[in-house]
Formats: sequence, structure tokens, C-alpha cells
Amino acid sequence: MKAQKSKFFVVLTGIAMILVVVAAEAADYKIGVVNVQKVLTSIPQTEAATKKLEKEFGSRDRDIGKDNKALEELADRLKKDGAIMSDSERSRVERDIQTKQRDLKRKAEEFQEDLNFRRNEEMQAIQKKIAANVRDYAKENAFDFVLVNSAVYFSDRVDLTGAIVERMKKAAN
Repeated sequence: MKAQKSKFFVVLTGIAMILVVVAAEAADYKIGVVNVQKVLTSIPQTEAATKKLEKEFGSRDRDIGKDNKALEELADRLKKDGAIMSDSERSRVERDIQTKQRDLKRKAEEFQEDLNFRRNEEMQAIQKKIAANVRDYAKENAFDFVLVNSAVYFSDRVDLTGAIVERMKKAAN
């Protein structure tokens, strides 16, 4: 029994010594944290990409809006005048509505897919620039380790987000 207590004490002392050494080692590391989402919402490159996408996809979006309005007007016409239309005319208008709904749905889905694809391309390009800026900043300021969007808590002392935003703003000019 005494031997077990002695072994336990030796193991416990060993663990405590290891923790002290690890803590002392960790104190020598320079660590930083970057909130990429905050960087993305604060830099002019994101706004420029958004405007570029609006310019690229604005006319298609307006066309879909016009088509939707025309479809609504046709449906209103059927609702309002359906009772006084001949059977053949009502059937023709109903088929026309169904065809236009199908076409509009396809057009809207294609538009959304294209927009999402381009948005992802633009955001990936910006995120690559952010990553390069983080790497350069970390090297220039002798950081050993930089976390990106993965820290549960960090103090302002290790938050590099503001510095990265400033670098990205300078790069945009």
C-alpha cells in the first residue's frame, strides 16, 4: 500500500513537472487570432466584388423580375376574366401560365446557380488575399502561430483582425 502511494506521488510529481515545462514553453510563443468574417465585412475588396456581381447579374435579375410580373398579370387576368372566357381560351391561358411558370422557375434556378458560382469565385479570391496578408503579417511580426476563426476566446492582445483589415485596405488603394 505504501509502495502504491509512493508510485502515485512520483507519477503525480512527474505530471506536474511536465505541465510546468509545457506552460513555460508556451509562454515563449507569439500567438495571434484573425476573424476572417469580420475582415470580409470590413474591407473594400468585398464591396467591390459585390458591385461587380451586381453589374454582371443585374440585367438577368431584372429580366426575371419582369417575367414574374408578366406571369402575375396573366394569372390575374385568368382569375378576373376566367368566368367569361371561352373554354378554349381559358385552357390556352392556363397552359400559357404553366409554361411560363416552368420557364421562370428554370430561369431563376439557373440564375441562382450562376450567381452562387461567381460569388464563390470572388470570395475565394478575396480569401486567398486575406490568407496571404495574414501570412505576411505573421512573418513580419514574428508570430509563431495564427488561428483563423477557430478560437473560442481570445483577448484583444492577440487579435490581429484590425491589422489585417488595415493591410487589406491599403492593398485595395
